[in-house]
Amino acid sequence: MTAATTVPSKKASSRIPLTLVVALVPAAAALNIVGGYINNALHLPIFLDMIGTCVAAIVLGPWWGALVGVITNVGGSFFTGPIGIPFALANVAGALVWGYGVRSWGMGRNQVTYFLLNILVALAVSAAAAPIVSFVFGGATGHSSDALTAAFAQAGRDLVTAVFASNVIVSLADKIIAGYIGLAIIAALPANLTAGITLPAQSPMKAVLSAVVGIVIGVGLVLVYLLILAPAPTA
Repeated sequence: MTAATTVPSKKASSRIPLTLVVALVPAAAALNIVGGYINNALHLPIFLDMIGTCVAAIVLGPWWGALVGVITNVGGSFFTGPIGIPFALANVAGALVWGYGVRSWGMGRNQVTYFLLNILVALAVSAAAAPIVSFVFGGATGHSSDALTAAFAQAGRDLVTAVFASNVIVSLADKIIAGYIGLAIIAALPANLTAGITLPAQSPMKAVLSAVVGIVIGVGLVLVYLLILAPAPTA
């Protein structure tokens, strides 16, 4: 199917069937929770807890995506502990940028603008998350990204700068992955559920390839940083 239509509609959210909301919101939150749990179990240097947020924000609207984000972080606390609850704000920030970016700002009209949208999401999420990491958790949450924060701090950066820089790098990789997997999921939905939403045209094969490319770019960003760009600690 093709996930794009030629006429974007800002009123699409008002015509969303309640049955779709009831089905998609918990499913998207569950996808986030499972992704985050797998990420924590494997100690990956990303998050994988916003794929469902991306899908819900684009298909249902930004504020439904924000609800998915809140449910994710509150519900996920039963599996990973309460450390994730304050980061609901970051999940909400990502939902709003994804949702408004596609549905109001026209950033789903082609592959270039959609790629840039995922970068904006990463920056918004980092802007929301970095103060929480810095001032609530003292700069470390036990996530793999703490190693990047430590490297920046040892290179002479202050705590807030170190946290923000490491969070941006990890978030760029994570949100590109989430954005393109989300796009592939949306492309698999029935066409009537995405009517009025402008997204890059996606055949089933293109959807798979987009997801793979997004994953490769995201993983590549982490590897480039770890192998090449990591700041050397000062003596």
